[in-house]
Amino acid sequence: MEQIERDFEEKPGEECGVFGAYDFDNGDVAHSIYYGLLSLQHRGQESCGIAVSDTEGPWGKASVHKEMGLVNEGFDAEKIQALKGNIGVGHVRYSTAGSSTRENAQPLVIHYVKGVLGLAHNGNLINAPKLREELAYTGAIFQTTIDSEVIAYYIARKRLQSKSVEEAVGRAMEKIQGAYSLIVMSPRKLIGARDPYGFRPLCIGKRGNTYFLASESCALDTIGAEFIRNVEPGEIVTISKEEGIKSDKSHCIPKEQHGRCIFEYIYFARPDSHIDGVSVYQSRLLAGKYLAMDSPVEADVVVGVPESGNCAAMGYAMESGIPYGMAFVKNAYVGRTFIKPGQKNREDAVGIKLNALREAVDGKRVIMIDDSIVRGTTSDRIVNLLREAGATEVHMRVSSPPFLWPCYFGTDVPAREQLIAYHRDIEAIRKVIGADSLAYLKEERLSQLVGGLEICKGCFTGRYAMEPPVENIRGEFEK
Repeated sequence: MEQIERDFEEKPGEECGVFGAYDFDNGDVAHSIYYGLLSLQHRGQESCGIAVSDTEGPWGKASVHKEMGLVNEGFDAEKIQALKGNIGVGHVRYSTAGSSTRENAQPLVIHYVKGVLGLAHNGNLINAPKLREELAYTGAIFQTTIDSEVIAYYIARKRLQSKSVEEAVGRAMEKIQGAYSLIVMSPRKLIGARDPYGFRPLCIGKRGNTYFLASESCALDTIGAEFIRNVEPGEIVTISKEEGIKSDKSHCIPKEQHGRCIFEYIYFARPDSHIDGVSVYQSRLLAGKYLAMDSPVEADVVVGVPESGNCAAMGYAMESGIPYGMAFVKNAYVGRTFIKPGQKNREDAVGIKLNALREAVDGKRVIMIDDSIVRGTTSDRIVNLLREAGATEVHMRVSSPPFLWPCYFGTDVPAREQLIAYHRDIEAIRKVIGADSLAYLKEERLSQLVGGLEICKGCFTGRYAMEPPVENIRGEFEK
């Protein structure tokens, strides 16, 4: 995404979405991967790609197609039909590291002496610059600027010294640090790996004799696959005809050290997904209920800012007894990649995406629930939309704590000086956005949203699940 577009983004950037399939009956998997990626489109709208291979064919052959933009724009029936193979990986991308170009689109496909390697990666490595330099000084020539290519190179190199590709993935995991969920396509195996802290989600599914790996369970539902289980933090799963699903947990760490990204539950994931046994929908309902319990206010209607604010608004309404209403109409055909007005006010971008329903709020005291306030550059406009539609009062409730620190692990939370909560207390923020009152979810409520799972709250507290990098790894964040 170009910087002029990124300037208009108020929400933290999504992760990426990964999807893999292996049909033991040798059927083509491109169609299933396509529909899986459509279900993960919310995780990235900048680029998309599918790579497939035939496990019964030549070891060094793979078909790949990558495009900028949305999945249904990058693929048509003819392009999918041309992707022949019974094993494959797919990817949708939002760039948290590396510029938004076709060269940086995934999956990456590498041809080497052991055949072909396809890789799709969701996350961000904190030691990527160091590893890239090491590889470059030993002769590696890079075609992209993304972390994923570093991972692919290490897997390929370690494969030359390993008995199997899954062993090579494990040896590469000993080098890379940070957040990653990986799907690797080798000539005869499909491999999934998750970083030891579990920052990013990954799950396993099955439909007949076809096995799947996906970022979220909603993608399995879309293609009619049965959810089998989650890939555990630090686990490597290898799917092959010979052994089915094989697990390697030698890289797992104690559960107390896990650090799942809490924003998967608050904002990133689709509400119909389950991540590590926790319903995203229920998490958001709970966030709204806790806001009603901790920060009540008298009002006539509770509304959510689409889409992720809607579930929390329902939870607030259920707990408070105040009616739930729909106050915003969202333009369903505008994604994150639409052409934003480069020299116009930020309000224009909001007006293109949202419009307020006068009939829902005119003459009423409104509680507006949103999932976060990052820079604060659009919250004031959304509050103003309600006032222009006739709301007599607008009380804003936020289903996450204030952002105070950047993220180094795959979420596009910017440098501290760009965060509205940095150097401002809640009353000052309230004045900036123009609400009658403002309250955030309390930090201690976060673990309750996920049933006590260990989570990373670094963007709220500055205490990360793992030690953040000392150097400014992305050229935009401070320590």
